[in-house]
Amino acid sequence: MKLALGIRDLAVYRRWFGTSASGNTPGMSGPGVVTVSGDHPAIVIRNPATGADVGTVPMTEPTDLDLRVRAANRAQPRWARTPAGERAAAVRAGAALLREHADELAELNEAETGRPKAEGREGVLAGAATLEQYAELGPVHRGKSLQGNFEATDFMAWEPRGVVVALTPWNDPVAVSCGLLGAALVTGNSVVYKPSERAPHTGHRLGQLLAEVLPEGVLQTVHGDGRVGALLAGRRDVDVVAHVGSTATGRSIAKSVAETGAKALLENGGNDALVVDAGVDPRWAADQAALGAFANAGQICVSVERIYVHREVAEDFLSALVEAAEAWKSAPLVDRRHRDHVHSHVCDAIDHGASLLTGGFVPDGAGAHYPPTVLTGCAASMLIMRAETFGPVAPVRVVDTFEQGLAEAADDEFGLAATVLTPSMAHAQDAWRELPVGTVKINAVFGGAPGGAAHPRRASGSGFGYGPELLDEMSQTKVVHMRPAP
Repeated sequence: MKLALGIRDLAVYRRWFGTSASGNTPGMSGPGVVTVSGDHPAIVIRNPATGADVGTVPMTEPTDLDLRVRAANRAQPRWARTPAGERAAAVRAGAALLREHADELAELNEAETGRPKAEGREGVLAGAATLEQYAELGPVHRGKSLQGNFEATDFMAWEPRGVVVALTPWNDPVAVSCGLLGAALVTGNSVVYKPSERAPHTGHRLGQLLAEVLPEGVLQTVHGDGRVGALLAGRRDVDVVAHVGSTATGRSIAKSVAETGAKALLENGGNDALVVDAGVDPRWAADQAALGAFANAGQICVSVERIYVHREVAEDFLSALVEAAEAWKSAPLVDRRHRDHVHSHVCDAIDHGASLLTGGFVPDGAGAHYPPTVLTGCAASMLIMRAETFGPVAPVRVVDTFEQGLAEAADDEFGLAATVLTPSMAHAQDAWRELPVGTVKINAVFGGAPGGAAHPRRASGSGFGYGPELLDEMSQTKVVHMRPAP
């Protein structure tokens, strides 16, 4: 597949979180499928900071897609028979290539999603570290012996599932992809990898680098929008469909694999709450809230989406949060289509009685910028409190007690993550036990030890992501009972 990169304006967003917007390009809405060169569909990417063309990536057509999946099926048995140490060595070599090409990948990411190069480079290095982690864990992933009759041998063995389809997002394309790819490869699976249509250049280069250290056919990179993803999810010759992205897409995948028998591994949307308790330093809490809501323009899977603050500290907290928002160096959103989505949530909140404290407008200028926004007076029924906004918006609801904040935070269809800021050990214990989410963070909106496994619940998905447990997800067990013939 020939890839026309045509990268321009890579110097636009060199500073941490970029600059404010200026200028407006009519009709610029980010990636889309267009018809070029003889009716062959392709993805056109525009720089969300400037509106300039980044490049065109041909979509993988159905006949080629079929060939790629068949090639992955042919390559998988040989890869499964490759000694675990050799598989791990290949994945470790892939991590080294990522480190070597970290700047290149970060520049591609910046050009097509607006994520500043310095931040994108950290994502590449995190992806390399994830590959290295799985290179260490893969060879020691093992089964167990079972107690049976003395004259028999009983054991439970792990085997690769087969062909894994990995459908990955645009907001942290290298780090997230490396989790799924690393775990799948070290356990002996072959992979058909479709990066997001909003970050195809970054995904293509990542797949290209990893394929250099793998046997032919083991990693197949394809491109396209949701139609290509749907074709992959509906095939009967794939064994796992692993998806990180929207809840709507995850639900569609779940329906498809219910027909095909493949395993669905889903990390989908979130509506992560932040509960601010009485007795905390309100300025520190506001800095945590700003980091959680505005980092990467709010385009992080575990961004703070809604805030419940105790009335005792609410006034000082809101004042400090507005100050932090107005000082924040913001990045653009990935495209104007997504900006329209974010702004519609803000407008809906205002229409239903929320008060706008800062931000909340669509700037003039090129690109897809949106200012850090703070809303107060938010009600549980508002769209911004019950749906994923995925933008630089901090909607605040003042509550009378910690218990009220915790209860309202828990009353949600999603179950990805939540954060609680509290000086009370008793409240911290109540929080992690009562919040129905896969990850609870106490007194820090981001962070966690290496090897921690995300386990989303409810509308946020199913199955483990990251950690040693992801190796289990990419494997299947076989129980063996063996005894001599009479």
